[in-house]
Amino acid sequence: MAQNALRLGVNIDHVATVRNARGGAYPDPVRAAVLAQEAGADGITAHLREDRRHIVDADIEGLMNALTVPLNFEMAATEEMQKIALRHKPHAVCIVPEKREERTTEGGLEVAREENKLAHYIAPLRDAGCRVSIFIAADQRQIEAANRIGAEVIELHTGAYCDFHAEGRFEERDREFEALREMATFAHSLGLEVHAGHGLTFDCVQPIAGLPEVKELNIGHFLIGEAIFSGLTPAIQEMRRLMDAARP
Repeated sequence: MAQNALRLGVNIDHVATVRNARGGAYPDPVRAAVLAQEAGADGITAHLREDRRHIVDADIEGLMNALTVPLNFEMAATEEMQKIALRHKPHAVCIVPEKREERTTEGGLEVAREENKLAHYIAPLRDAGCRVSIFIAADQRQIEAANRIGAEVIELHTGAYCDFHAEGRFEERDREFEALREMATFAHSLGLEVHAGHGLTFDCVQPIAGLPEVKELNIGHFLIGEAIFSGLTPAIQEMRRLMDAARP
C-alpha cells in the first residue's frame, strides 16, 4: 500500500442484523467479512453489543479464525467486553459509547469525564497487544483526554456531517466538516493516529477521505445496504475507488 493510501475498514454488523431478524445462520457475517477482505477491505470491524442485537460471540470467534486482515473489535467499556477482548486479542479494540435503547451509536465517547476509569480500563488491553482506539467527537477536550489515557488511535464521529449532508443542510454540514478537519489536524499533532467513520456514503465520503491526517475510514451500514442492490464486492470496490480518488 502506498504511504499516503487510506485504509478501508468494513463493518459487517448489519449482515448479522438481517440474520437475527429471522433467526438461524443465514446470512453469515463471517462469510461477508471474507468477501469484503477479498474485495479489497483493509480490515473488518465488528461491534459486539451487550444485548447481542447483531454480532454474537460465535461471530467473533469465527472472524478471528477466518480473517487474514486485522479485526477491529468495537465494544463498550464494560468488564464483560474487556474479558472477551483479552481472550481473543484482536488487532484493534475501539471503545465506543453504548446505550441499550439506541438504534446505532449516537455520538462520541465521553473521555474527559471518565479519564481515570478509562485509563485503567484500556491498560490491560494495550498490554495484551491490542491497538486501542477511542470513538470520539471532533472536540479538542475529548481528544486531549484520549491522548492522556494512552489511546493510540482516535476515530472521529462523522455522523452529524453525514446527516447534515443527507438533509441538505449544507451550511451546518460545512461547519461540521471544518470541525472534523481542525480536530484531525490537532489529534495528529499530538501523535495520535486518526480514523473516521459513521454514516459515510458514496455521496459524502470524499471530503473526509481527502483529509491528509485521516489514515482509515470505517464504513458499514451503507455498504451492507448498497450490497442489496449491487452486491457487496462492487459496493466495496466503488467505495475504495472514491476514497483513492480523494487522496492527493
